[in-house]
Amino acid sequence: MTLPAEKRADHWIPSRASLEALVRGEHGDPFSILGLHRSRASASLCVFQPGAASVTAIDPETGEEVALERLNKTGVFGAEVPDGFSQRYRLRIVRDGETVEIDDPYRFGPILGELDLHLFAEGNHLRLYEKMGAHAITHEGVDGISFAVWAPNARRVSVVGPFNDWDGRLHAMRNRGDSGVWEIFVPGLGLGELYKYELLGPDKKLLPLKTDPFGFYQERPPATASVVHGLPRRPTPVGTWQTEREKLHSINAPISIYEVHLGSWMRGDGNRFLSYAELADRLVPYVQELGFTHIELMPVSEFPFDGSWGYQPIGLFAPTSRFGTPEDFANFVSRFHAAGIGVLVDWVSAHFPTDAHGLARFDGTALYEHADPRMGFHKDWNTLIYNYGRREVLNFLLANALFWLERFGIDGLRVDAVASMLYLDYSREPGEWVPNMFGGNENLEAIAFLKRLNELVYAERPGTTTIAEESTAWPGVSRPTYLGGLGFGFKWNMGWMHDTLSYMQEDPIHRRYHHDKLTFGLLYAFSENFVLPLSHDEVVHGKGSLIGKMPGDRWQKFANLRAYYGFMWGHPGKKLLFMGGEFAQEAEWNHDHSLDWHLLDDGMHRGVKALIGDLNRLYRETPALHAFDTESRGFEWVDASDNEASVISFLRLGDDDDPPVLVVSNFTPVPREHYRIGVPQGGRWVERLNTDSADYGGSGVGNGGAVEADPKPWHGRPYSLDLTLPPLATLILEPAG
Repeated sequence: MTLPAEKRADHWIPSRASLEALVRGEHGDPFSILGLHRSRASASLCVFQPGAASVTAIDPETGEEVALERLNKTGVFGAEVPDGFSQRYRLRIVRDGETVEIDDPYRFGPILGELDLHLFAEGNHLRLYEKMGAHAITHEGVDGISFAVWAPNARRVSVVGPFNDWDGRLHAMRNRGDSGVWEIFVPGLGLGELYKYELLGPDKKLLPLKTDPFGFYQERPPATASVVHGLPRRPTPVGTWQTEREKLHSINAPISIYEVHLGSWMRGDGNRFLSYAELADRLVPYVQELGFTHIELMPVSEFPFDGSWGYQPIGLFAPTSRFGTPEDFANFVSRFHAAGIGVLVDWVSAHFPTDAHGLARFDGTALYEHADPRMGFHKDWNTLIYNYGRREVLNFLLANALFWLERFGIDGLRVDAVASMLYLDYSREPGEWVPNMFGGNENLEAIAFLKRLNELVYAERPGTTTIAEESTAWPGVSRPTYLGGLGFGFKWNMGWMHDTLSYMQEDPIHRRYHHDKLTFGLLYAFSENFVLPLSHDEVVHGKGSLIGKMPGDRWQKFANLRAYYGFMWGHPGKKLLFMGGEFAQEAEWNHDHSLDWHLLDDGMHRGVKALIGDLNRLYRETPALHAFDTESRGFEWVDASDNEASVISFLRLGDDDDPPVLVVSNFTPVPREHYRIGVPQGGRWVERLNTDSADYGGSGVGNGGAVEADPKPWHGRPYSLDLTLPPLATLILEPAG
């Protein structure tokens, strides 16, 4: 129907300027024009349907129809409607000879509640991902997708995709005021739709289309659109895993981590990526066979460039689609839990890439990052630094940390590049950084963020853990925040790694001059809860492989590596080994190709793999090797000063009822007969492990499996062992039961 001329008035028609701004895509408040509007005098309806021949509004309650008038040539239609016209009206649109009926997105009320906006503004909306992003919901009785994004400085924000021909004028979003949040409900839209956000910056310039910061799924790179997916389903808990894993992460537990890059651990035919399911089929039994307690995944948050290995993520809430869907990833995690193996993920909160479709200048301003490049730009990595002083940015990161732990059942976060977060002058020359309010180089805002992160993780997800990759001597990284620490569960011991690898690269004839590199780490070994890392960083960028770092001929290289692994597993600290190291991968790691699995056809490589399995089993079964990894009472030097022979020996100790363990390493290719070592008790000492065993590719020199202690004091102890030390080998012995 159309109202009679004598009852019509034109005061309801939007101004020409408003209509032109709407058509140009420059109107910042489309909900003030479009949809059904009532006043004391009248009710009117206005819609924007470019290309439509006609638009009719239908009252589903009365069946009454109102033909809308064309208000301009571009497709704005409107009319006065009866006062009682239903807010649940539908639109019949004729376009290109076809007729469709739709619900008008502009007839729906707000989606986010005032409490949601308030909590977000103060940085305390811990489940923010349940509201922001794209969600399948029923809103006011209609099924569709809600979209919400934070862009406080934008002049206009729209959701675009194939469903609207990527036309940003058609689904311009509602501005929720001072919160900076924009939202819209698109009725009839379903899962699987591609979408991005189109933003008009504060200068009225159109920005590059943006991926959803809260998107749960993305197109497979190099494509960059978000995919309407909804919250990943929570994985079904596996047995009593959720309650038992707290013991798994205790500082007294044996923790041995296998670090994995999913894209290059193993590949399929034609060098294709394996799916999450295929990876689980192969990786779970492999990790079980080797006896690792955990896997650690290099970042799986969606990232555009394969060569970044995931450390420059774009989609923090989306597991990479390279290997499957979010549900596929959740099932992957559950497969490990069913096998009794914990899953850690590398989590990147230190920086993000400058890709135009990502967070960089998201609304045309420095929103997630600092505006001042002295605080907001990493020269080393060509990345942007989060503004930890902005509450909304903190909320984004904190909610993301909890998201991985809650939605995928992840057991812990290894936080990347913590040192770069702690220091304002990290990798900067004088004049290139801004001191804090006290004139120091500490990043007070990042410190507060890390403390809160750890407090939240341990409070909200009991049994999980956090691990810091922190390469400096910052005090208390793994100490509780109530004691002044940062609150991490563990910290990578980068100093131990650098010193000992440097020692191992020396020719054995020169090692006597570098003995302190083996012993120095014990001066601070119990100042933190340390993980000893031989990570991916040691086998890239021209550093070669671990086996490639070892000196000598082929036999000596393998012997050196086996001796080093024995020393590492005997040393205080949890263990981490990057994939390929377990079978002495010879080539430097290449993220574009599979590991060189054919090397396992060679007995020397198989021997290293067998050694890692035996070391892990011994480590797990022997309390003295792990119970006091983080306490000085679990360690005693026997002889730290025999640099001339390049031999080092120490005891690992557990509770009073646990037998002590003796670790002796000979880092020269010279077998040493009748080498006497002091021990705390007499009787028969069993050779639990010998890295020179023929089973591992060694020469088989040893002590026949056991040696009887002599009542001859040595090294300040009442008994001693007369040992044969194999060349380039580590022995691990303990008293016979």
